[in-house]
Amino acid sequence: MAPNSDPTKSKRLYQVWKGSNRFFCGGRLIFGPDVASLFLSTFLIAGPAIAFCIRMYIKIKHENTNAGRCYSILILGALLSALDLLSLFFTSGRDPGILPRNSKPPESDEALDVTTPSMEWVNGRTPHLKLPRTKDVIVNGHAVKVKYCDTCLLYRPPRASHCSICNNCVQRFDHHCPWVGQCIGIRNYRFFFMFISTSTILCLYVFVCSWINVLEKEAGNDSNIWKAMSHDILSIILIVYCFIAVWFVGGLTVFHFYLICTNQTMYENFRYRYDKKENPYNKGTTGNLGEMFLSKIPPSLNDFRSFVEESEHMVMGSMMPNFMKGHISSKEKIDIEMGNRLAEDTGYSLPEILRNLEFDDFEDELMIKQEGERDMDSFFLEGQDMKPSDVISILGSGTVRTEQSSASKNGDGEFMESYSARNETDTSGKPIM
Repeated sequence: MAPNSDPTKSKRLYQVWKGSNRFFCGGRLIFGPDVASLFLSTFLIAGPAIAFCIRMYIKIKHENTNAGRCYSILILGALLSALDLLSLFFTSGRDPGILPRNSKPPESDEALDVTTPSMEWVNGRTPHLKLPRTKDVIVNGHAVKVKYCDTCLLYRPPRASHCSICNNCVQRFDHHCPWVGQCIGIRNYRFFFMFISTSTILCLYVFVCSWINVLEKEAGNDSNIWKAMSHDILSIILIVYCFIAVWFVGGLTVFHFYLICTNQTMYENFRYRYDKKENPYNKGTTGNLGEMFLSKIPPSLNDFRSFVEESEHMVMGSMMPNFMKGHISSKEKIDIEMGNRLAEDTGYSLPEILRNLEFDDFEDELMIKQEGERDMDSFFLEGQDMKPSDVISILGSGTVRTEQSSASKNGDGEFMESYSARNETDTSGKPIM
């Protein structure tokens, strides 16, 4: 082995991180993969703000007005703009609440000796695991389902979700904001709300002050409003710009204020999580506001500047075996990429319907319709005590086969048996023909 090819060479965590994040300043700043959109958002804020300050400065120097009042308007406008930009950078450049990844699947106390349909997709990629796709946890006296993440190799905590853009599981995931180029989670939601609310106030402030400039110009020149507007084009541009922008940022501010008062995330609201069942996190309007604005922001669960052994993190990229040879990334599911790889390696391709399946979305929709009381087994059994269901098997040759399986449900409501025509043995250990 060459002297410089030490497999256990120490690197900083951000250098071997498997997510799609962009790190700067030696891992002190963390952005999303679409960090370029931050420059656009900065321009959309700083451009009109600078134009407004220039307009007020011209008014002070060349127009017969109250200089003290104009200086006050100028300084307040500059402070609002600086606060808005700082909120934007704090939202975009900090850890939103990324959960640390596991280098290997967890040791499950609920591991079963039998295979249920809900485990087929896990076992199809990790044949030696017996991990259920979901499990129940109790939150404030309510049962809440948490999912197993195939990419991060962990059971997500309640309210956490995996962002497909940043490729991370995020605590109290709200959404991925393209305007800030970052996920919005438990550690930056407060700054995000400050950003959109400050943007709304700044738009209203510039809109009103620009109208005042036009009206004062009309009164000073003893002309009508249209002539005054023709002599103050910069103010008219700011009025039109702020009128359009305030509908977007203002509506967003009102919507998120409603979410804060009801203790919901945008992700939960869009999926109608609490339309038919009680929200276990709701503490009343006062309690929800206090939790959001007065509680301490939790520390980051990752020290991205810490040194780690690179070999420990290389394992995460090769946990899931390919059907024919080599390894595939743990984040690859049965999608177009795997369908194309099967076609290249074996000459067979998955049916079109399998390539386009999004199993996480199916599971979410199913849990919503069943009010969170069923797991992925109902995708196959639909709540009946004994009913044959289709099990999709992918053979080693690349052939896709649909088989009949059955599951029995005991009095405790748990599925204890599932049979498949593939790789089964009888009590004597001989393969079943």
